[in-house]
Amino acid sequence: MLDQALIALAASGGTAVVAAAGTDTWAGLRQAVARWSGRGDAQREQTELERLDQTAIVVEAADPGEGERVRLRQEVSWQARIEAVLEGMAGAERRQAADELRSLLAEHASQGGVSAGPGGLAVGGNADIRADGGSIAGGVIHGGAHVGSPTVPDPSRG
Repeated sequence: MLDQALIALAASGGTAVVAAAGTDTWAGLRQAVARWSGRGDAQREQTELERLDQTAIVVEAADPGEGERVRLRQEVSWQARIEAVLEGMAGAERRQAADELRSLLAEHASQGGVSAGPGGLAVGGNADIRADGGSIAGGVIHGGAHVGSPTVPDPSRG
């Protein structure tokens, strides 16, 4: 059985795999995860590459209304796969594999901390959305948001 830190690491790995699908970071992360999962077994590595490719196809093909649900299912699936690899090890081998996974995620995972699917916009800071001339502006917010009038600049600050 894995401790909470390793379960969280596996969850981070699952999230990273799905977040990278279809992005510029995909090729590097895909190869690194397959190599890590294969643990030196070329056949297992090839099997993982095929699974990763299938994940990318499923995520990229998801309808906009189904996208979030598809992504969550894929994240859970990859978390379980990573947990299974770690559970197959004991002691020092498990610690080494966990360290390797942390390193590969730090190296290959999206550095911005945000991602968006096709047609989406992800912002890792502030976003200003305006509607002019009778148009409508809107967005979906995951997390916190503040809506209000902008502050008036201090005249002494120019």
